[in-house]
Amino acid sequence: MTQKPTPTSDAAEGQSARRRLFGGAVGTFVEWFDFVTYAVTAPTLALLFFPESNPSAAVLGTLAIFAVGFVARPLGGVVFGYLGDKYGRIRIMAAVILLMGVATGAIGLLPTYASIGIAAPILLLVFRLIQGFSTGGEHSGALSFVIESAPSNKRASWIAIIYAVTILPSLVLGFGIIALRGVIGDEAYTTWGWRMPFILGALLACLGLWIRLKLSDPREFVEANKERVAASKNPLKMAVVEEWPALLRVFLLLAPTLIAYYLGITYLYTHMVSNLGMVPNTALLANTLAGASIAILVPLLGRLADRVGRKPLMWTGAVYMTVIAFPAMFLVNTATFWGAFAGSMLLAIATSLFVSGSIVTMLELFRTSSRYSGHGLSYGMGTVVFGGFTPIIAGSLIDAVNPSAPAAMVVAAGIVGMIVLRFTPETRDVALATAAAQGEPASGPEGSTRSSMDDTARSALS
Repeated sequence: MTQKPTPTSDAAEGQSARRRLFGGAVGTFVEWFDFVTYAVTAPTLALLFFPESNPSAAVLGTLAIFAVGFVARPLGGVVFGYLGDKYGRIRIMAAVILLMGVATGAIGLLPTYASIGIAAPILLLVFRLIQGFSTGGEHSGALSFVIESAPSNKRASWIAIIYAVTILPSLVLGFGIIALRGVIGDEAYTTWGWRMPFILGALLACLGLWIRLKLSDPREFVEANKERVAASKNPLKMAVVEEWPALLRVFLLLAPTLIAYYLGITYLYTHMVSNLGMVPNTALLANTLAGASIAILVPLLGRLADRVGRKPLMWTGAVYMTVIAFPAMFLVNTATFWGAFAGSMLLAIATSLFVSGSIVTMLELFRTSSRYSGHGLSYGMGTVVFGGFTPIIAGSLIDAVNPSAPAAMVVAAGIVGMIVLRFTPETRDVALATAAAQGEPASGPEGSTRSSMDDTARSALS
């Protein structure tokens, strides 16, 4: 008979779990601060790293390099996922944040097209590839680390916090660039001020690295990894051969998860400035305020997902986004602050509803011993198709059809979401270590193998 943990050990375990949540959140903030700095400076990069003779081609070229960063994510997800499942979460999470810091700092120091010609966009491309490679390992690693540290009845809540943290860098950068432009002026910002966020990102990476090196792997992972090693199983092979249904589900769930977000929060700012002629600060403020709502809504909805399940929220989000897509683009295309804000908000709400259920589901579909590998591979592939190319496809649709055409992408994403949800199990009660791969409830002998960390941390944190 297992001895019941003492109150003292309960409290210690709870503090340890909360420390892991904090450590995962801080590191994630730094990593995404570095990655999204490119997106919020894209209009300026288009001016500086491409010939001035064709502004439209310069914008599309900048967006293409933005997309290339996502092309590298599957490779990063596979490489770092395999290493993370084999050697531990913390070592790999430390490595990816160091790599991101180096690449981001390098972009901030690059000479422009006026100085070195075609070499400027080529070097920008190289360092963006390195950023993407790093992010492929970061996202799945941080989410795996946190969900394996969380109490079983708070997994959606904790993952929602980490997702909200990925939004915060966009807000900090948005308001920060508005303030920076106001202090130094637009001319100085275009000349040298744009470099400051990249250099700051490199410095923050040093802080994130220091914090992560003070953490330890969750007991959930340590126990599952011992079983995998004893069975002499390759984690990546386990994910591909034994968990391919989870790989496919995660890939398809990323359509509604990412398209509404990358259209509404990433691309619309460039659209407002480059195509609608809005003042940059006005467009950035409208877009940033809408993005802030995601950081507020997702943690609240994550708590609801722990109570009612993941699928009700995903169903609501999928239906909602198909209804509001065209009205949202119509409002943005009024080229007014309130129209841009309202349209961006509609897309932000769609993102919040679907993401609050989908992000945690995508992790719970994999077993602990191969989660980093499986999630890294499928999430990386999905972000290439549904994330990285959303801005450039949206821009091409606007040029070829009309300013509202990108709304069709959101409608299609919602429909895909509704279809795949018909074949996706509810994962709220699965056991992470074993039954999650099949979507089975955490009951019976298999469910009982769940790490005792869940019960201990739940009693300490509830």
